Amino acid sequence: MQQQRTKPNPIDELRPRIRTRLEEATELLLCLDFDGTLAPIVDDPDEAAPTRAVSDALERLTDDPAVTTAIVSGRGLADVRERVDGPRIYAGNHGLELERGDSVAVHPIARKRAARVDAVCEALEIALDPVPNARVENKRLTATVHYRSVPEPARPQVERLTRETVSRFGGEGLELSTGKAILEIGPSIDWGKGNAVGMLVADRSDGTVPIYIGDDVTDESAFRTVQPRGVGVRVGDDTPTAASGRVRSPEQVASLLEWFATTGVEHVRDNPVASTTRTADSG
Repeated sequence: MQQQRTKPNPIDELRPRIRTRLEEATELLLCLDFDGTLAPIVDDPDEAAPTRAVSDALERLTDDPAVTTAIVSGRGLADVRERVDGPRIYAGNHGLELERGDSVAVHPIARKRAARVDAVCEALEIALDPVPNARVENKRLTATVHYRSVPEPARPQVERLTRETVSRFGGEGLELSTGKAILEIGPSIDWGKGNAVGMLVADRSDGTVPIYIGDDVTDESAFRTVQPRGVGVRVGDDTPTAASGRVRSPEQVASLLEWFATTGVEHVRDNPVASTTRTADSG
């Protein structure tokens, strides 16, 4: 049963709950979206980059043996891998690509339908060429149509042309979803960020506390996956969401990561069960 969406609480109101979870934890699994979470939203997606404060806090967390960090992004795996260095795990294309250590797993159905995504992108390049500032991003397994810089009156045209093109060239094998000034095109399969995060949670010990921080519609399934065992944190306003907490911006994400890297992780280290578990793992 899907978790009901409600208005999320400011993160400061949730700190006692998070602190209690961490005091009982053997490990922290910290899963992070990229755009709008680690990196501010920008007009040109190619210019997106994590803030300095985010990078510093993330480096501290990644180096801590009590923490496993994972980036879970709608960007292609190679793309997001270049933009943020250090985390142990990367999930690209909304979890269709998953890199753990030296292993990269790709969803088999998505791999088979990559040719359809390519055909749709080629057709969209032609169809959207007359629309100012419309951009088609081919991510191999999925694609994104960006219209943040498209004049407001032309945006309905972008959506209409995109829907028509996906229907014509993708058939029932592809589907269209919406996000923040984007249209997402991907294989019509029951798979998303929540599934990828679920695999990561299943890989960890029962005492692991999972945290997921994200800002868009595609992050909702991940919020549902980590709760109630862990905590979902939405970046943005207090629009109803499956996440229980929220921060307003990537700047506040940086502050939250810094709290995890200092105060939060100390609670995990102080748990004698956690120390025994990590000693056994290292042996």
